[in-house]
Amino acid sequence: MSNEVYQPPKVWRWDNQSGGKFTNINRPVSGATHEKALPCGEHPFQLYSLATPNGVKVTIMFEELLEQGIQEAEYDAYTIDIGEGDQFSSGFVELNPNSKIPALLDTSTGTRVFESGAILLYLSEKFDAFLPKAHAERTEALNWLFWQMGSGPFLGGGFGHFYAYAPEKYEYPIDRFAMEVKRQLHVLDTHLAEHTYMAGDEYSIADMAIWPWYGVLAQGKLYDAGEFLDVQSYRNVQRWTALIAERPAVKRGRMVNRAWGNPAEQLVERHAASDFENKTQDKLSN
Repeated sequence: MSNEVYQPPKVWRWDNQSGGKFTNINRPVSGATHEKALPCGEHPFQLYSLATPNGVKVTIMFEELLEQGIQEAEYDAYTIDIGEGDQFSSGFVELNPNSKIPALLDTSTGTRVFESGAILLYLSEKFDAFLPKAHAERTEALNWLFWQMGSGPFLGGGFGHFYAYAPEKYEYPIDRFAMEVKRQLHVLDTHLAEHTYMAGDEYSIADMAIWPWYGVLAQGKLYDAGEFLDVQSYRNVQRWTALIAERPAVKRGRMVNRAWGNPAEQLVERHAASDFENKTQDKLSN
């Protein structure tokens, strides 16, 4: 890349790759690139995902439902390797024309659901769980659910891309998005100073949506940017982060469709609750 000032052309054309991580899967058109059917297990819900923050939202939700004893929420989780372009298979595109994880098929009704926030809301309404029933409190939970959906791209596609993945580091975009992420952390910290959870005293899908992004950021595990963003200074976010991290369903949910990091925290596919028990036994035997 050149250090010269970039002059945008009159009409932008995709003449070459931009470089950086994921460059091999970035393109300006949608649709399938190859024919491949999706696998299908025996449970009512078929999840096709990866343990990125957006994927973890949904696996936490499923594990929380099962933790509540709702066996109708049993699910199979298959890994979609976005680095290899699995999201552009014909089967996945049929389920999610936007070719982004996660995507869900409810086999009991034949309903496809895509976009992580939509999946959380769908499951919450289907099982009448993790969303306050009173109208005002429900609205507050949805306020924060949609806050995350609108704010997350500034953290991921903005800050995360330019700080961690761009082929070259430039001051302007990193400063611009670091400023915005710190503003978002301050929004959360100010709110959580007066609330146990995002929607008040009740744990909800708002927490499940926000924690995999901002909680993991607060732990210093997202983009290795904890020190750079001084995440420890947001003490109310830290309190909330630690509270949610201790939930058994959260511990399980963050493992599903994970194929990197500590092997003890990886569960590439999930088809039964016993899969987690087997992981524990494997860890003990090693």
